[in-house]
Amino acid sequence: MTRKTILCVLLAATLPLAGGFKSKACTNIIVTRGASADNSCMVSYAADSHWLYGELYFHPAADWKAGSMLQVTEWDTYRPLGQIPQAGHTYKTVGNMNEHQLIIGETTWGGRMEQVDTAGKMDYGSLIYITLQRARTAREAIDVIVELANEYGYASEGETFSIADKDEAWVMDLVGKGPGEKGIVWVAIRIPDGYICSHANQARIQKFPMDDPGNCLWSPDVISFARSKGYFSGKDEDFDFSAAYNPVDFGGARGCDARAWSAFNQLCDGQFTYLKDGVEVTEPASAWHDYITGKDLSRRMPLFVKPARKLSVKDVADAMRDHFEGTPLDMTTDIGAGGNALPYRWRPMTFKHNGWTYTNERAIATQQTGFWFVAQARHDLPDVIGGLIWFGTDDTATSYLTPIYSNTDEVPECFRVGNGNMLKYSPTSSFWINNRVANQCYKAYDMMAPFVRKAIDEFENAQMGGKVAEMDARALEAYNAILPKAEKKGLGSRDWFAPVKKMLTRYSVETAQEQFREWVALEETLTVKFIDGNVKAQNEDGSFTHSKYYEGQPEGLTQPGYSKKWKEAVANDHGDVIRVR
Repeated sequence: MTRKTILCVLLAATLPLAGGFKSKACTNIIVTRGASADNSCMVSYAADSHWLYGELYFHPAADWKAGSMLQVTEWDTYRPLGQIPQAGHTYKTVGNMNEHQLIIGETTWGGRMEQVDTAGKMDYGSLIYITLQRARTAREAIDVIVELANEYGYASEGETFSIADKDEAWVMDLVGKGPGEKGIVWVAIRIPDGYICSHANQARIQKFPMDDPGNCLWSPDVISFARSKGYFSGKDEDFDFSAAYNPVDFGGARGCDARAWSAFNQLCDGQFTYLKDGVEVTEPASAWHDYITGKDLSRRMPLFVKPARKLSVKDVADAMRDHFEGTPLDMTTDIGAGGNALPYRWRPMTFKHNGWTYTNERAIATQQTGFWFVAQARHDLPDVIGGLIWFGTDDTATSYLTPIYSNTDEVPECFRVGNGNMLKYSPTSSFWINNRVANQCYKAYDMMAPFVRKAIDEFENAQMGGKVAEMDARALEAYNAILPKAEKKGLGSRDWFAPVKKMLTRYSVETAQEQFREWVALEETLTVKFIDGNVKAQNEDGSFTHSKYYEGQPEGLTQPGYSKKWKEAVANDHGDVIRVR
């Protein structure tokens, strides 16, 4: 079992809820070209795990001799799974994207534990990263995933994959067949252009069109296998993948699908436009409130919806910073947020009181994120330039995304694999400085997080709003100057676009390292500005205001205190003792 599975099993064993409460990791948003502001396909991914370290994986393109073998290691446990034959050529990969603008993300939903084949050689993480080295398009990626899992056995639990290239975006649900039955059962659906999808640790595909092979693919035995196991007994046309392999329960709705709902709610301005029997229907997001709160599981959410506007990468990034703000599940407003509106609840996810079990919310933004990104496959640019992964580490709400071109030849030191780990602090690691910033904010969130968010917005708006476009233009000019000569002499004769990649590498590395230094300085500022519950005033240039007699004495210091909710709760709980007479 992986660390994710072990955590979920332990939690389920202690919770007397229907099916056990699912406290799993990760959230994805998928945006099609027609739904984006710049004609790109986008995938966002928060890799959430209490054990996962935030670093940027990098594999250069390579040619391999015949007979070469690849050691497969389970991604999130480091357990060796065995060897498989290496491909003759592997593509360059940076994080969850490759040089051909292919993107793959995931969320784990587990499903029926008897379907986990621990003897398999392919875990879900290896499926992602090996496929990125072997496939150029989303459809090729689906083929490679299926081929690898069926040939070598699938060692993980149920997964949903986000798979996108510069033209198409797909969502794929898959799960193993259990010990002794090698391979997977699966369904993959192309998201209609102009729509978006989101998933968060609950299988999202229900009924699927069996007469549209151009937009829906599935394993030949996806229905017959369910019948053989007793998971389904109806007519083929009534088959529901999620109902068979990952039946929704209270935890699946409240702890998982609620995050997908919240992403839709933000990006659709509270109105879900979706396809019902081929016709667009619009309903308020509140129509699914009983579902996401676990009160009524009979009406699932649509798989994909139309956003309220063409989405920018900033829109998607900010949706990943959500704590249900402005909804009935808002984590900043109840007494659990303490005196400073903290939208986090430490684990475990549930607690008992007077014979009842209560749950904390599981929002998109969470404290245990290892790394996260919004990746763009940009149709209007050549592959050499088009692939862009906006990469960050730790809590999405208090960390920044920095642009890394997928054709970079080097990873910034702050993201380098091996620069620290979960048990070894590194002062040059992005993961650790973002943890320091986040944990500073947790002590006085309503005061400190807005200060950090302002710094995030300034950096991201500058990069997303113009600086990356300027870099794109310079790189495209160099590309167009090289292209005629490369085509004349043969594109495969050498790496003609090495100068372009060098430009992109320099920009990716320097931008990331510069912003890392800014974040180190920000953490120092947080320490000085918010020490001991005080807030020190600053001038427009960022310097602290001080008295006219001594530069080391603050001027304009304030003490904001606590929220109204907290004051009411403390007065009700302890007022007889602390009331001023």
